[in-house]
Amino acid sequence: MAKQAIDEKASEPTVEREPHNALYEALRKVLLAGIGAVSIAQDEIDDLIAKLVERGEIAEKDGKKLIHEVNERRKKESKKAEDQVSKRLEDVLNRMNVPKKSDIDALSDKIATLTKKVDALKRPEG
Repeated sequence: MAKQAIDEKASEPTVEREPHNALYEALRKVLLAGIGAVSIAQDEIDDLIAKLVERGEIAEKDGKKLIHEVNERRKKESKKAEDQVSKRLEDVLNRMNVPKKSDIDALSDKIATLTKKVDALKRPEG
């Protein structure tokens, strides 16, 4: 019976969440595409270096060093891109007036305080 209640609740339309879900899905697709592109590029680089080593055009030691350098640069560039995406996403959310978690937490605290005060006022004096 609890599962049925959960299923019913999950199937309820959420008008307020639709823009959020659309934004989330769009961002998710972009990030997954980026991850896929990086993965494919890394595989291609590894294959190219392996072929160069097989042909004797570069030494195995140099190939490993090159792969290491590429991986380190990719990590730095990935971090840089991640920071830029975070900054841009934060800017978009600010422009959309989406409250931060800290804003919601502060409002929740104020609501709790006000609820206690209202409850205290409702109690009969005596």
